[in-house]
Amino acid sequence: MSDPALPARETPLRAAHETPLRAAHEALGASFTDFGGWLMPVRYTSELAEHHAVREAAGLFDISHMAEFLVEGHEAGILLDYALAGRLSSIPVWKAKYSLLLERSGGIIDDLVVYRLADHRFFVVANAGNRAPVAAALAERASGFEATVVDVSDDYALIAVQGPIARSVLEATPGITDLGRPLADLPYYAATDAFFDGAPLLVARTGYTGEDGFELYVPAPTAAPLWDALLAAGAPLGLVPAGLAARDTLRLEAGMPLYGHELSLGILPAQAGLGRVVALDKNEFVGRQALIGGPDSDARVLVGLISEGKRAGRSGYAVYQGGPATSGGEPVGEITSGALSPTLRHPIAMAFVAPSAAADGTELTIDVRGTRIPATVTALPFYRRNK
Repeated sequence: MSDPALPARETPLRAAHETPLRAAHEALGASFTDFGGWLMPVRYTSELAEHHAVREAAGLFDISHMAEFLVEGHEAGILLDYALAGRLSSIPVWKAKYSLLLERSGGIIDDLVVYRLADHRFFVVANAGNRAPVAAALAERASGFEATVVDVSDDYALIAVQGPIARSVLEATPGITDLGRPLADLPYYAATDAFFDGAPLLVARTGYTGEDGFELYVPAPTAAPLWDALLAAGAPLGLVPAGLAARDTLRLEAGMPLYGHELSLGILPAQAGLGRVVALDKNEFVGRQALIGGPDSDARVLVGLISEGKRAGRSGYAVYQGGPATSGGEPVGEITSGALSPTLRHPIAMAFVAPSAAADGTELTIDVRGTRIPATVTALPFYRRNK
């Protein structure tokens, strides 16, 4: 999954929306930012400390800005097979699948996670910044199918517990009861129903950090009590609240795409390394015809880049062929996301580059404010957790 990019500076004024947890964030001393029209916590103490906590123990994230849609009806699965690039009708009940919503041109409207809650009931989670286009596309594509699409985004809050001790945190949290399946038996990209203090709770073993973890969907009025209970139970174990800055470096280390950076209407799935998500053997889905021939032979493709030192390439920086002594020439690519990796302690970046420059081990340079910094193409992800 992904979100709108973090702004260049914190702008905690005039955000159009706020989550049910704003007061909790203020009490914890959070710094806020206007994030895709939402007032969101960007950090509480330091993004480095929050990042390391997720890698070593656990972080607690408010991601209630995400959009949710309920798709129900006898042909709900068939509708989603037509509307999305994957084969959603084959998901078993209580399993989840990552998928793409495409334009007829093959470009990416959004990347989503789809949960199957019953034979004819699906829960679709989209990015906050793409709520309107996703709602419009699903509503249009539902025409002619025996299925309904309802935007339930305002009804739910979403809290994520991510990190090696995430399961221990949930198991220590009082009030979480009646789990349909023990957390220890819940595989990755699966979900179960539960309750928190009598309110319905959807517990999903999914996340956007590269670590083990859970995402908890709860009715909006129950969000604050659940947040407080998780924090109280998890703090003695090492859990800390974590903001969007840490979330961004965590997902970058894990090689996870960010909409508006690695994904957009101008990018085909194969260019972003997501060809495996597309079920071209389905009879028909929106965007299929545009994808049959694949991208143009010279279309740029997504790669990972690693560098030495402390100067990291950032979104929009140009990438060139050759070593640092080379000057001039036309760029062969552009950075989409980059940072000094807190875990790996060296600069990492994702970039779209020409196919001729995309092989692992290729030596390139990044123009970092007028200085050519050497970088080497590497396979994604940069970081894999020990399972």
